[in-house]
Amino acid sequence: MMELTLYINGMMCANCSQKLEEKASKLAEIEEIHVNYASAKINVKFKQDSDKNTVFEKLNKLCTQIEPKAYLTDKEPMSLGLASSAPVNKKENDSCDCDEHNHSHDDDRSHSHSHGHSHSHGHADINVSHSLADHKKEMLIIGITIAIYAFGIMYKGSDMIKLAIFIIAYIIIGKDVLLSAFKNILRGEVFDENFLMSIATLGAFAIGEYPEAVAVMLFYNVGELFQDMAVNRSRKSIKALMNIKPDYANLKVNNNFEIVKPEAVNIGDIILVKPGEKVPLDGTLLSESTQMDTSNLTGESVPRIVNKGDTVLSGFINKTHAIEMKVEKTFGESTVNKILELVENASAKKAPTEKFITRFSRYYTPAVVFFALALAIIPPFFTGFNFSEWLYRALIFLVVSCPCALVVSIPLGFFGGIGAASKHGILIKGGNYLEALKNAEIAVFDKTGTLTEGIFKVQEITPAHGMNDNELLELAAYAESHSSHPIGVSILKAYNKPIDYDRIQSYENLPGYGVRAVIDGKKVLAGNEKLMQEEKIDYINDKFGTIVHLSVDGSYAGSISIYDKIKEDSKLAMQKLKSVGIHSIAMLTGDNEKTALDIAEKIGIDNVKYDLLPDQKVAAFEELMKMSSPKGKVIFTGDGINDAPVLARADIGIAMGSLGSDAAIESADVVIMTDEPSKIAEAIKIAKFTNKVVWQNIYFSLGIKGLVLILGAFGMANMWEAVFADVGVAVIAVLNATRISKI
Repeated sequence: MMELTLYINGMMCANCSQKLEEKASKLAEIEEIHVNYASAKINVKFKQDSDKNTVFEKLNKLCTQIEPKAYLTDKEPMSLGLASSAPVNKKENDSCDCDEHNHSHDDDRSHSHSHGHSHSHGHADINVSHSLADHKKEMLIIGITIAIYAFGIMYKGSDMIKLAIFIIAYIIIGKDVLLSAFKNILRGEVFDENFLMSIATLGAFAIGEYPEAVAVMLFYNVGELFQDMAVNRSRKSIKALMNIKPDYANLKVNNNFEIVKPEAVNIGDIILVKPGEKVPLDGTLLSESTQMDTSNLTGESVPRIVNKGDTVLSGFINKTHAIEMKVEKTFGESTVNKILELVENASAKKAPTEKFITRFSRYYTPAVVFFALALAIIPPFFTGFNFSEWLYRALIFLVVSCPCALVVSIPLGFFGGIGAASKHGILIKGGNYLEALKNAEIAVFDKTGTLTEGIFKVQEITPAHGMNDNELLELAAYAESHSSHPIGVSILKAYNKPIDYDRIQSYENLPGYGVRAVIDGKKVLAGNEKLMQEEKIDYINDKFGTIVHLSVDGSYAGSISIYDKIKEDSKLAMQKLKSVGIHSIAMLTGDNEKTALDIAEKIGIDNVKYDLLPDQKVAAFEELMKMSSPKGKVIFTGDGINDAPVLARADIGIAMGSLGSDAAIESADVVIMTDEPSKIAEAIKIAKFTNKVVWQNIYFSLGIKGLVLILGAFGMANMWEAVFADVGVAVIAVLNATRISKI
């Protein structure tokens, strides 16, 4: 399967994006396609034997069929990404192309589709806001129309001249809508909003309501302009949240520094980061120290001090000293690039509410149009009212028949929630997980590295049978010499001497138990109580904490106590979780009973499962899932590596303290980019607020539309009110959705 990323120029309508995704998914070459309305980005997976250029041509043709002024490019424009902070010694490619494809567009062509927006296409520019010239043109047309309309209202002469005045005003304000409606009919898009608005206003002319026909078209265009501005405002708010992409890197070349694209830097290269600049790539600090603003990635307000040898991640902002770094990852593998991809691709995983609105919009418009037709034809045969009266009521139905308030505001709402969470250092992989978080009832935690710091230190060495401290520590270090587990690493660090691997004849890792090794010809066991019990070795269990027991040739040799500090944030996290509606909190750990119960008591967890092997964790978690209500969700938080099976089993898997961890980002549904468990409560708050705003928009939009439809059917509403129920409601819904990105 091949992948392709494309960008849409000139399509600002959620309905158009939805149509493109639906129709493109039916192409023979396409395996999977996701159109991100908020970022105008398309992710395509196509069949291995399909030609990339053919796929592009078909998608571009389909895009233009749906929206004549829209076209595709494989180049991400500067305007879509984020503000540049310095020049790059390389000219930007201003042409719109995909490989050898080249598309030209007239600069003066106005854009008018199902939402009547205007755009200019001088080059490949997916701007999140219209140009000032576009707005001036729209406002000029509206101003001229208002002046002519006002003159027509005040004119007291010939009826024919008065009609001519209104027709001129109507053509000026409605020509783009009428033209788009005609083109859409030729393409089979009968239920397009332009067509419905054209029929409604032309119908008003047909029954002699000339002033109202012009006024409705005028009000519609004003509403579309405000809706357009509101959508762009929302997009800019969302984009601002993700303003973390670096634009350049200062690459060291022969003791000089050249400004290059981050993509041009290789692993092992040396780069310079000046105060105030973004770190462009992940690397290791070579200079002595500096302070870093990490708020773009973690939401932390206090600058972080980094010292020589520390890892520095792309997206951080250098605050104090000019520093040199050794690059450890290419830009494609860098933290900032993965975060941007994760957030932008999150729209592919739609929330159930989004899917409902998508399905609803397919049936809503045809249904209302059908009722409008019935309202215009059936009642005149059974009532004393004339045909024009019922036709007028039917025209009101046509105006209200577009669900644009929903198809525009709902995707913006969920994308805004995902963007807001990222600003707080919380990466949510899709709207489905964001919506699921609001129903979280049970929170389950791993212990090590999640509720504790995961930084182990040897606290006490207790030898047995004549062995001294140094001998026991050396034996443990050799036994753990091949281990990458934090406990093994802490023992090696405490030993702090070179390992002579020739002394180790064999080594076997025993997951959930410990290790078995042959050292200097002696059979050595190092592990937990379960290992001692399994091997039937009499051991002493009078220590507190994480204990590593050792035996030599079947005889107990002693124990080493390991200390793992509780995170300062853990107790606060439990309190916050309960305040946001989590009614049960549990901890699953492979540690011993004493340690597990002590930590649970200190941070406020009353449900603890201890001495668990990896497969037992899954079973214990499934038992906890049975405690949730039918709609309730169970979340599991772990380190994202050792807990992958439980993360996958959970309704929502959360990786904790995993900034820069590839394994965590892959296995979890949500990634907390700091070591703070309290961020989970923040994620739930954001999810609840997002859901609240989304459903406010749904109730408000459908409520107003439904009310106007009922009043219109009984002759108690006019087309002014119908237009408000269409574009007016959409503007309010979009502005309401914008609030989400600001939390």
